[in-house]
Amino acid sequence: MIQEAMFYEKLEDNRVRCKLCAHRCKINPGKRGICRVRENCEGSLFSLVYGAVASEAVANIEIKPLYHYYPGSRAYSVGTVGCNFRCRHCQNWLLSQKAPEEAFLETLSPLQLVLQAKMAGCQSVSWTYNEPTVWYEYTYDGAKLAKEAGLGTSYVTNGYITSEALEQLAPYLDAFSVDIKAFSEEFYRDVCSAKLAHVLEATLLAKQLGIHVEVVNLIIPTRNDSPDELRELSRWVYKNLGPDTPLHFNRFHPQYEMKDLPPTPVKTLDLARSIAIEEGMHFVYVGNVPGHPHENTYCPECGALLIARGFFEVQEYKISPQNTCPKCGEVIPVVGGYVGEE
Repeated sequence: MIQEAMFYEKLEDNRVRCKLCAHRCKINPGKRGICRVRENCEGSLFSLVYGAVASEAVANIEIKPLYHYYPGSRAYSVGTVGCNFRCRHCQNWLLSQKAPEEAFLETLSPLQLVLQAKMAGCQSVSWTYNEPTVWYEYTYDGAKLAKEAGLGTSYVTNGYITSEALEQLAPYLDAFSVDIKAFSEEFYRDVCSAKLAHVLEATLLAKQLGIHVEVVNLIIPTRNDSPDELRELSRWVYKNLGPDTPLHFNRFHPQYEMKDLPPTPVKTLDLARSIAIEEGMHFVYVGNVPGHPHENTYCPECGALLIARGFFEVQEYKISPQNTCPKCGEVIPVVGGYVGEE
């Protein structure tokens, strides 16, 4: 479905400037932005993917990953094609690096999305698989309907949304799983064709707007795995988002244009976690390593096991109904209670 875009301005000679993401593309007539899904049609900007779904599934919220947002719940997860990044290691490149005419897309209206989420017994809707910002109009309409229906909402995002777009979405967006891909402008330039500073700005704004934020960092051998860089990232999260912000260090597996690199050594992930703990972070997780003990949540005060996880599922949940550690009484910042089966 084609729909006129939000957040753009008209320029001379039928050009437009998109104001949805931090690229702020200037687009000539008949051309598209870097995302491949927003086109200048005779001086007006249109989304080419409104309601155009490339992938949908019912997924555990832990897969996003969101570990402190309604643990054990299910999210109705949808994605389309296109992305405003060009990550050379993208795991979903068959969607993110495609234009609409290059993929099989099915139409799913915002109302249908919400009804299907309810029928599937999900507690929330999640925009994921590709960058949700690029089909903002659909996510905005869907989020408003989801909230009216009592569903939660989340973005699994690279964080390249502009402040004006995020501020308008914020009343309807509950959770923001943001991938801070490295703590280096060089990495963002060479690997993602983007800028770190814009990601940090949007992440901080999401926190200030009251959205639940969890930070993900995929550690890639030789590219963003230096102890100094991991420490800088941890310090930034501690200072700007707070020590209770869940911080996920995930294992890289060779993908797309980075098949020449090995998977991340587990010892590197363990080191990253140790560094973040040293910098004051309370909830630091190791991801993409099935069975790793730091998939679990532990009390930062007494060390008690609070949430045991395996294969992106909650296996044990011991946090009290008052969101406290049952052993020492420490308050544990989890949005919502446990939704899974007792």
